[in-house]
Amino acid sequence: MRFATVTADEQQLYGAVIDGGFVALSPDFPQWPTLREVIAADALPTLTKAATGRAVTHPEGSFSWDIPIPAPEKIICVGVNFPDRNAEYKDGQDAPPNMSLFIRFPRSFTGHGAPLIRPPETPQLDYEGEIAVIIGKGGRRIPQDQALSHIAALTLCNEGTLRDWVRHAKFNVTQGKNWDRSGAMGPWIVPFERPDQITDVQLTTRVNGEVRQDDRTGRMLFPVARQIAYISTFTTLVPGDIIVTGTPTGAGARFDPPRYLVPGDVIEVEAQGIGTLRNTVEDET
Repeated sequence: MRFATVTADEQQLYGAVIDGGFVALSPDFPQWPTLREVIAADALPTLTKAATGRAVTHPEGSFSWDIPIPAPEKIICVGVNFPDRNAEYKDGQDAPPNMSLFIRFPRSFTGHGAPLIRPPETPQLDYEGEIAVIIGKGGRRIPQDQALSHIAALTLCNEGTLRDWVRHAKFNVTQGKNWDRSGAMGPWIVPFERPDQITDVQLTTRVNGEVRQDDRTGRMLFPVARQIAYISTFTTLVPGDIIVTGTPTGAGARFDPPRYLVPGDVIEVEAQGIGTLRNTVEDET
């Protein structure tokens, strides 16, 4: 079962995605305003039961996709997490002993099918296809061997980046990672039930049908279980928090010359067992 957050008739709803259509469930569960509260209540199985046998309430084309968790407390992103990405930096250094992290704000993401927005300040809008994990059971100092049991669901992310703006300062990338609607997340969440849903799955990014990124999560320098353990050492993870787990080599900035996104481009991020996140590009008006 897949669950999504959508807008239909100017109302935000959550529910199940069945055969491309949408089954609204949120009106039946007013105690859980969004999927974040559903996850906090460990109630995804309740939604599955409620959706079983239900007819589509909103056919495809009658709604727009929102990011699945509209207001997570934290979105934490892992940088330089594949061997070839580390080699891209050409600094002669082996993979670092600890992971690089940065924060993104919910407003920096848009939903499936919506355009990524290229701002007038820079043309260097780039793509980064990634898998994101949504925390179900919170905690602090979570042991690595127990970390995967803290995942509620998986989704996809295009961690869109304004490349020159990540170089504006010496010690941070925040301003290049948080332009409004520069990235995307979705289309839906897939409940996490087995470790093999994340431990070694294929992750591919295409631009206008051309494969640009293609790797497997089994090659991550810092596997997802370690990410959860490390991050929860310094901050308490809570239900609905999102960890964006890292992108393979092949972003536009790494071509010679660079191949940044332009209006009209179509970007698809696909992962086994999750689906495909598709977005276009438009200039900010």
